[in-house]
Amino acid sequence: MPSADDSTQQARKETRLFFFLIVVLFPLLSVAIVGGYGFFVWFLQMLLGPPGSLH
Repeated sequence: MPSADDSTQQARKETRLFFFLIVVLFPLLSVAIVGGYGFFVWFLQMLLGPPGSLH
């Protein structure tokens, strides 16, 4: 049977994980996704030309 000390340690781990996700992981993921999309659009424009250009 889990003791109160075990549940306190578990809650502390969950709190640290929550703050890691909110403060570190989600901002890094959002920057990586937006940057990756921007790179993809830039690369396509390098190959196909700017939008609206006729070849």
